[in-house]
Amino acid sequence: MPRVDGRVNDELRPIEFTRNFLKHPEGSVLIATGETKVICTATVEEGVPGWLNGKGQGWVTAEYGMLPRSTDDRMNRYKVSGRTQEIQRLIGRSLRTAVDMTQLGENTIRIDCDVIQADGGTRTASITGAYVALCDAVQYMTDMEMISQSPISSNVAAVSVGVIKNEVLLDLCYFEDVQADVDMNIVMRGNEFVEIQGTAEGATFGRDVMNEMLDLATKGISDLIKAQNEALLVK
Repeated sequence: MPRVDGRVNDELRPIEFTRNFLKHPEGSVLIATGETKVICTATVEEGVPGWLNGKGQGWVTAEYGMLPRSTDDRMNRYKVSGRTQEIQRLIGRSLRTAVDMTQLGENTIRIDCDVIQADGGTRTASITGAYVALCDAVQYMTDMEMISQSPISSNVAAVSVGVIKNEVLLDLCYFEDVQADVDMNIVMRGNEFVEIQGTAEGATFGRDVMNEMLDLATKGISDLIKAQNEALLVK
């Protein structure tokens, strides 16, 4: 089916990572996926939550927010909705699958994802960009001899898929997302699934359609991982 931005059904939006986007954080990335833009930072903090004290391991956690005019209508700046809480928990647990906490020492890496422009897929862009910021923060820790080696074992990336008029589409923009009969967000660690969030909005879907959506997401995430790795090679 013709898509609003001219892509074919299995095509990602153009993706760009701008590393070291901010001066102060140990890791910072501006990720742009089409018109969706998210600033992802990774802050290294000594110490861990109280329930991890003395256990010889670290922690990775995340927060997520949107600028008031990142969307068509202004949002309240300080409102923390249930959606926001759900997304930041998703980001945190997704990134933790990539990290061996026992190699992180008793340190915390705090991820902040701030959406500056939203056009669909903000949670998936946040995860994909935050992984790159996380890698830069870990490199900082290695350079500062806070840890002896990288605790990161594999890439983590995420993408949306959806069904519109019986066709499966990859990486929905907002215009497509609001029309979708089925909407799904997929997170993967390497070639394994971390999380699958799927909802039938306008029509139910069968196992065959679900398999097609998972196949399309797997292809898209493979391309996102290649883009992450290419970005991390740039000095």
